[in-house]
Amino acid sequence: MMWRKPRMLVNSLIVAAALACPAAAADAPATLRVCADPDNLPFSNSKSEGFENKIAEVIAADLGKKLEYYWWPHQRGLVRNTLAAGTCDVLISIPKGFDPVLWTKPYYRSGYVVAQLNGSATKITSLDDPALKRLKIGTYVGSPPYDALAERGLAANLVTYPLFFDPRVADESRRPVKLLEDVVTGELDVAIAWGPMAGYFAKTKAKGSTLSLSPLPDDRIVPMTFEFSMGVRKGDQDLKQQLEQSLDRRRAEVAKILDDYGVPLLPLKPAGPPAEGKADKAPDSPGGHGHHDKQ
Repeated sequence: MMWRKPRMLVNSLIVAAALACPAAAADAPATLRVCADPDNLPFSNSKSEGFENKIAEVIAADLGKKLEYYWWPHQRGLVRNTLAAGTCDVLISIPKGFDPVLWTKPYYRSGYVVAQLNGSATKITSLDDPALKRLKIGTYVGSPPYDALAERGLAANLVTYPLFFDPRVADESRRPVKLLEDVVTGELDVAIAWGPMAGYFAKTKAKGSTLSLSPLPDDRIVPMTFEFSMGVRKGDQDLKQQLEQSLDRRRAEVAKILDDYGVPLLPLKPAGPPAEGKADKAPDSPGGHGHHDKQ
């Protein structure tokens, strides 16, 4: 039929133009720009050794995007200096409902744990255990366990540790992992530590044989477990949807990464109604990205 010839001619011209101009035929690969802490294992570091680095690699590969990082300590001014400034587009793990960002549906849940030496005379599994009144307890100042223990009248038993490591201060003893080291050396009887950090420490430093870790259930006073999402700039619904679809496709790989790093994983809570822009009280813990002063 003669009417097909003009269409075939147009198609041939399009193909010829694409071959003559390769740059027009294939755009530069899209980029996934991740906001990451350069020195905050087990979460991330500039050598890409953290579990957030590994998750970012899986998601970028799934989306067919080139992975790039913008390094910024996950402390004060986090959102202001990353997503809000346009220097990067994704925070790999933030508490579900963290208001300064648009969050994806949660993809993992973890919480605080009780860390003790194996063979301790008293096995602590609850903050209501009367034995805590006789023990030296380490935890992070301002964290949910700190609030819960103080509410129980145990403030005098507490030894507090800095919540974040400031890379500008060359003092390794100020790292948040110090409270776990102090349990191993006997400086503390017990530590109430953030699960992902404690699990990683037990696997890499304590070799999984020295420390006993007992997950804490949610407390009557403050929550001890938290769900984590990815965070993007408010209004970026397209990227949010891409990330959620990728997380669904790569769920097994992401779960394996978390398990490989010793992250204590709990079942996700049943989906409920929208949180009206409010998060649970965010875990003021390393890697939590949740404290209000991080905005």
